[in-house]
Amino acid sequence: MRRLPWRRLASLATLAVVGAATLGTAAACGDDSESAGGGSGPVTLRLGYFPNITHAPAVVGVEKGIFAEKLGTGVTLETKTFNAGPAAIEAIFSGALDATYIGPNPTVNAFSKSKGEAVRVVSGAASGGVALVVKPGITSVEHLRGRKIATPQLGNTQDVAIRHWLKEKGLTTTKEGGGDVKIIPQENAQTVETFGSGAIDGAWVPEPFVSRLVNAGGKVLVDERDLWPDGKFVITNLIVSTKFLKAHPDVVKKLVEGQVAANEFVNGKPDEAQQAISDHIGKISGKPLDLKLIKQAWPTLEFTNDPIASSLKTGLDHAVAVGLTQPVSLDGLYDLTYLNEVLKGQGKAEVVQP
Repeated sequence: MRRLPWRRLASLATLAVVGAATLGTAAACGDDSESAGGGSGPVTLRLGYFPNITHAPAVVGVEKGIFAEKLGTGVTLETKTFNAGPAAIEAIFSGALDATYIGPNPTVNAFSKSKGEAVRVVSGAASGGVALVVKPGITSVEHLRGRKIATPQLGNTQDVAIRHWLKEKGLTTTKEGGGDVKIIPQENAQTVETFGSGAIDGAWVPEPFVSRLVNAGGKVLVDERDLWPDGKFVITNLIVSTKFLKAHPDVVKKLVEGQVAANEFVNGKPDEAQQAISDHIGKISGKPLDLKLIKQAWPTLEFTNDPIASSLKTGLDHAVAVGLTQPVSLDGLYDLTYLNEVLKGQGKAEVVQP
């Protein structure tokens, strides 16, 4: 199959969950004079993530105390949850957040808007978990002509993916919802309702919404993994504020150690990880995520420390091609120094620095 679409985003992929919740105190991060590994005072690390399956390493790392253990007693961990990438990036820009798990499109936007200054990708987290789910009567791309298809947000990772895929298939879209296929940006939770009511004919979404739509009578027309080399594309990576990275490199390395350990737990103990995700989301939202839904979605995801940089670059090219962003150099976006130090120290294969 021809490889074209591209990466998830993630700025989307989120559950109908509460927006910024904080576990811990609201103290601000220490100033640049504080040293990470034993300087003039303690350090606070403010970490963001989305409470959903595509952010499983983050959710499990917090719920199971993995990050707290790796950071040690000299670092206070504060966590904040988000439902969309733009809000997390704004928190980075305002100085309210030091690091966050996030999708590829928000990552590019943060790097671009700050002229390459604000953030660095220090690790991958997850790949896959995105699909186009449609009504059973739609069996080909041509059947999408005149149909209404939802995406999580205009210009987000999934929105770019479907627009580029349709363009490659000879079908047009517009930002205003016109063209051969009507793209309707809406929140993922709303999409489940509109799909059930017949207001939309399908949606290009991340898990667990793929599984929810399938359970509501839909069928997968396109599994995005089929559009990428080896079925791999970034859906979630870990970024840090460049300011924090320069001030506290030892803390960032410990955070990356936590990420690697969390992924090891997620991959090595999937049943425990799935239960931890359900429990953690329940603490935040008041209602645990259905464990059966998590298990249904799980096989579509790969939890990897590799940020799959090539797919992020391709996703950017796709966004430019459909007129949703301007070209931008990504030189300097990745700093995998600490990730490779951690992997090498554990006898694992290092990730090629982009």
